[in-house]
Amino acid sequence: MSSGGRLKIERVIGNNVVLVLDEATGQELVLLGKGIGFASKDTSPLVADDPRIEKRFRLDDRDQMKDYQTLLEGIPAETIRISEQIIEMAAQRFECQINYKLYLALPSHIHFAVYRLKNGMDIVNPFLYETKMVFTREYEIACEAAAMIRDAFNVDIPEDEIGFLSYHIHSGIADVSVGQIIKYTNLIQCLVAAIEQRGRIQIPREGTDYARLISHFRYMIERIVNRKTTSNPFMKEIKKTRRQEYALAVELSKLMQEQLHMEIPEDEIGYMVMHLYRLFQALSSTP
Repeated sequence: MSSGGRLKIERVIGNNVVLVLDEATGQELVLLGKGIGFASKDTSPLVADDPRIEKRFRLDDRDQMKDYQTLLEGIPAETIRISEQIIEMAAQRFECQINYKLYLALPSHIHFAVYRLKNGMDIVNPFLYETKMVFTREYEIACEAAAMIRDAFNVDIPEDEIGFLSYHIHSGIADVSVGQIIKYTNLIQCLVAAIEQRGRIQIPREGTDYARLISHFRYMIERIVNRKTTSNPFMKEIKKTRRQEYALAVELSKLMQEQLHMEIPEDEIGYMVMHLYRLFQALSSTP
């Protein structure tokens, strides 16, 4: 893009985000930059080398861009302002660059959530307990975000909705869709249920053993999906000495393979065995 190119602003999403059209190429872009949308008007042009532009992203799917524009048309400015504050808070706490899509997805989510709550519609999150334990930092930020939303729109935000806000925050930080986060959290629930059923045990949800287990599953899923598995130097010994746990881990790996549509590396099965052994030992010693 040449330094003299003109960028026509099609939509001011917030103080720091705008949708633009590159008049030279016809490409539609999302621009991020401190104050880039402040006091701008939808028809005001920008130059391509505007110093406020920190990041630029192209949405290859034109229909997707139009969907975003249509979606944002009905969202109040106050909702967008609150969303920006939440995103900036998350970026500061995690000291990272937030995925630009969150600037589009979070206002829409908050707008719909406020609508549902004001109209007496229930918001149910079946993964709330796991969310609070797996995404601890995100949940803390979501609690603060809920207070901001409550004060701005005079509506109480239930814990279930705070859980969903946590997903969006993690989505922006980890560059993974909310749908995938829910899918992985559901998978963790299924794995725990299978362990309890096969092992004929009940894992106390408030205990540290449960926290360690689901934390391991979370990071294991992330490693598998991102293909960053590390070798397990204890595999041979594990197969010989922990046969019962190994058999269960193989069953769990098949469940994971069905839902992730990916091969589960044997090294990860080995790490699963180690966690299962530790879990069973801890439960057996509990009075």
